[in-house]
Amino acid sequence: MPRDAAEVLKDALELPPEARAALIGPLVESLDTEVDEDAEEAWREEIRRRLEEIDSGAAKLVPWDEARRRLLARR
Repeated sequence: MPRDAAEVLKDALELPPEARAALIGPLVESLDTEVDEDAEEAWREEIRRRLEEIDSGAAKLVPWDEARRRLLARR
């Protein structure tokens, strides 16, 4: 009898972090049924744009500890 998603998730959450991380990619990839041929180039352009904003000082960087604190405060 197949297990339901809640059971599989419960078991997966008991795995060590490295094993859980290894599951993420294949699960997400299994959902991609349509391939956008322009997606790779669009992401490269977005990365270039963001790097230019960082290099020029237009983007304000926030240390991870501060960003995490802000995110947790939203809960």
